[in-house]
Amino acid sequence: MDSTKTLPPVSAISSTTLSFLNDNLTNKEYHARAARLASELETQCSHLDQSLVELNRNLESKLSVYASFTDRVSGLFTHVNVKLTDLASASRSPSSVSDGGVRAKQILGEELPALAKEVARVDMVRAYAETALKLDSLVGDIEDAVSSAMNNNRRSNSTQDSEDMRLLAIKALKQAEDILTSVTKTRPQWARLVAAVDHRVDRALAMLRPQAIADHRALLSSLGWPPPLSILASSNPETRASSEVSNPLFTMRGDLKHQYCENFLALCRLQELQRQRKSRQLEGHNRELALHQPLWAIEELVNPIAVASQRHFSKWTDQPEFIFTLVYKITRDYVDSMDELLQPLVDEALLVGYSCREEWISAMVTALLTYLAKEIFPVYVDQLDEESISGVQSQARISWLHLVDLMISFDKRIKSLVEQSGILFSLQEDGNLQKISSLSVFCDRPDWLDIWAQIELADTLEKLKHDVDDERNWKMKVQKGALLFGSEDYRSPTVSSAFLQRLSSVVDRCRSLPIVSLRSRFLRLAGAPVIQKFLDCVLLRCQEAEGMTALTDEDGLLKVANCINAAHYFESVLREWCEDVFFLEMALDQDNQLETSLSDNSRSEWSVGGSRSGIFDEEIKKLEEFRTEWVEKISVVILRGFDALSRDYVKNRRQWQEKSEENWLVSEMLVGALDYLQGKMSIIEGSLNAMDFIMVWRSLAMGVDRLLFRGIFMSNAKFYDGGVVRFGCDMEVLFGVFRAWCLRPEGFFPKTSEGLKLLKMREEQLQGGVLGGEKWMKQSGITHLSVAEAEKIEKNRVFMN
Repeated sequence: MDSTKTLPPVSAISSTTLSFLNDNLTNKEYHARAARLASELETQCSHLDQSLVELNRNLESKLSVYASFTDRVSGLFTHVNVKLTDLASASRSPSSVSDGGVRAKQILGEELPALAKEVARVDMVRAYAETALKLDSLVGDIEDAVSSAMNNNRRSNSTQDSEDMRLLAIKALKQAEDILTSVTKTRPQWARLVAAVDHRVDRALAMLRPQAIADHRALLSSLGWPPPLSILASSNPETRASSEVSNPLFTMRGDLKHQYCENFLALCRLQELQRQRKSRQLEGHNRELALHQPLWAIEELVNPIAVASQRHFSKWTDQPEFIFTLVYKITRDYVDSMDELLQPLVDEALLVGYSCREEWISAMVTALLTYLAKEIFPVYVDQLDEESISGVQSQARISWLHLVDLMISFDKRIKSLVEQSGILFSLQEDGNLQKISSLSVFCDRPDWLDIWAQIELADTLEKLKHDVDDERNWKMKVQKGALLFGSEDYRSPTVSSAFLQRLSSVVDRCRSLPIVSLRSRFLRLAGAPVIQKFLDCVLLRCQEAEGMTALTDEDGLLKVANCINAAHYFESVLREWCEDVFFLEMALDQDNQLETSLSDNSRSEWSVGGSRSGIFDEEIKKLEEFRTEWVEKISVVILRGFDALSRDYVKNRRQWQEKSEENWLVSEMLVGALDYLQGKMSIIEGSLNAMDFIMVWRSLAMGVDRLLFRGIFMSNAKFYDGGVVRFGCDMEVLFGVFRAWCLRPEGFFPKTSEGLKLLKMREEQLQGGVLGGEKWMKQSGITHLSVAEAEKIEKNRVFMN
C-alpha cells in the first residue's frame, strides 16, 4: 500500500493554513525547504503539546484546590443545617413549651448569636475562596500572557502576536487590580492574600515592562527616531534654513502609524496600572511624592535625542549659549506633535494628570540639567578653585554669571512654551515649576547655589564701589518722580537709589529659582549683605562727621541728616517689598521651617508670642535702629548747645524774685539760647525728612523740658509774683519756637507747663489743694508731677500781700 499521504481538498483547509502554504511553497526552491519546514513545524507542535500539558496540569491543580474549598464549604453548610434542624426540633418539642421562658432565653442569648456567627464565618470563607480562586486565575492568565509574549519575541515571531499577548496581560492586570483595590477597602484582614498576589504580579511586571519598552524603542527606530540633529546643530544659518527636518511622528502612515499608536497606548495603560497599584500600596502615606512619574513613552522619545545631542554639546563647553539654543529649538519644533498626536492617546488611556506637552518639555529640560550637572558646572567649579589657589583673576566668575544668565533666559522661553497650553497656573499651584526650570540644578547642589550667591554678591559690590566713592551721589537727591514706592519725599541722596537698583537686580535674578527655600537662601547670601554694606557706608559717614566736629558745625549735621534720609528711604522700600507675595512666600517658608524644628512645648509658646518674619526683617530692624540712634544724637547735640547757652539763665535764681516790668517779652539771658535753638532746628528742618524731623523736635522738646524743670523748679528758687510773670513770658517765647510744628507745643513740655500752672494758682488754692494729694492734682490736670514735686513747688512760691 502506498504510504504517501495526500492533502485534503482545498475546501477542507482553513484560510490560515492555506495562506501559510502559499507563503512557503510558491516555487521549487521553497519545495526544497519543505523538509526543514516540516521539522520546524514538528518542533513547534511539540512545544505547543508541552504547553498544553502544562496548562492541563495547572487546570488540574486549580480544580483540586477548588474541590477542597468546595468540600470545606459543603461541610460548613452541613454543620449549619444540623444546627438549624436541632433548633427547629427543639422549638416544636413539648418540653420546650413547658420550659417556656428558660429555653427562649437560652436560644436568644446563646444559640442564635453562635449560629449567626457561624453563618457569617461560612460566608466569609466562601467569599475568600471565590476571591482567591478568581485572583489565582487572573494571575495565571497574566503569567501565561507574559510568558507567551516573551517566547514570541525570542522566536522572532510576529510583533502583532506579542502585542496581543501584552494586551491580554494588561487586561488581566486591570481586573486583578480592581479586585485587590476592593479587597483592600472592604476586607483589610486579607492582607496576606493581597501581599501574595502583589508578589506574583510584581514578578510578571518585572518582565512585562522592560519588554514593552524594548519593543517601543525598536518601533521608534523603525520610524526614524530620533530625527537628525546635525542640521539643527549646524553653526551655519544657511544650512539650517536650506534643509527642513521632518517630524517622523507626523510623517508615519498606514500600518506603521497604527502599530505605533497601539504600542503607545499599551505603554500608557501599563503605566496607569502601575500608578493605581502604587496608589493602593501607599494608602495612608504621602502618595503624591511617589505617584507622579515621568511619562514612559515621552522619556523614550527624549532619551535618544539626549544621547545624540551630547556629541554636539561636547564641542560647546566654552560656548554654552549654543547648547541652550539647540535644546530650545528641538523642544519647540516637536512640541506641537505632542499636543496633536500623542495627547489624545494619553487621554484615551485614561492616564490622569498628564500633559504630553508638559512631559516633553520637562524631559528635555531634565536631559539638559543632567548634562549641565555632569559636564559644565564641574568644569566651572574647578576653574574657580584654580583661581582661588593662584590668586589670579580669571574668566571663571564671568563665565559662571554668563551661564546663569543663559539659564534664566532659557527658562523664560520654556515657560512661554508651557503657557501656550494654559497649564502654567497649575504648575505653580502644584509646586512643579522646577520640572521645567534649568535652575533646578541647584536643588540637588545647594553648594553650587552658594557659589553663585558669592559671585553675584562680589559682582554687585564691585559695581556699587564707584557709586559709593562718587561724592555727588551723596549730595544729589532722589527726585519724587524717581521714587520706587509711594509719594513720600525722604530727601534721600541718589546713592540709596543706586543700592536699591542693584539689590532689585539680585532679587529679580533669584525670582527664576523654582523653589521658595532656594530663593530665601540666595537672598540671605547675596541680598542681605548688600543691605549691610549700605548700612556700613552711612554709619561710617556719620561716625566721620561726629569724630571731626562732634556735630557742632552745620556741615556735620547736614551729613548725618543726609545719611538718615538715605536709611529711611531704603527702609521704606524694603518694607514695601516685604508686602509683596514673592517675599511673603519666603517668610511663610521660614515660619514653617521654624515650626518644624521646634519641640511641641516651645512651638505652642512661639505660636502665641511669635510672629512671621520677612526675609529682610533683621536688616530693616538695623536700619530703624540706626535712624533712631542718630536722630537721638542730633537731639542731644542741639540740647547740649542749648544747655550751655542757657546755663546762666537757669542758675540765676534772683530774677524770679524781681518785680515784673511792663510789656515784658523775654529774658535777655535766654535770647541767645532760643536763637541757637531756632537756628539749628531751621537747618535740620531743611535737610532732614519730615518723619525723622518730628522725632528730632519731640526728643528735643522733652530734653529741654527736663533741663528747665530740674534746673529751675527743683533748685529751691523762690518765685515771687513778678518772677512768675517773667517765667511765663519766657516759656511762651520758647513754646513759640515749637509752634511751627504743632498746635499745642506746651503739651510736649509737660513738667514745665504743669509747674508753671502751679505757680500761677492763687495762694489759698495752691496751699489747700496740694494737701489734697493725688486726687486734687488729678482733678486740677496735674498728671506728670509727683506729689513731692508739687509740694516743693508750693513751698518755693512766695505770695506778697
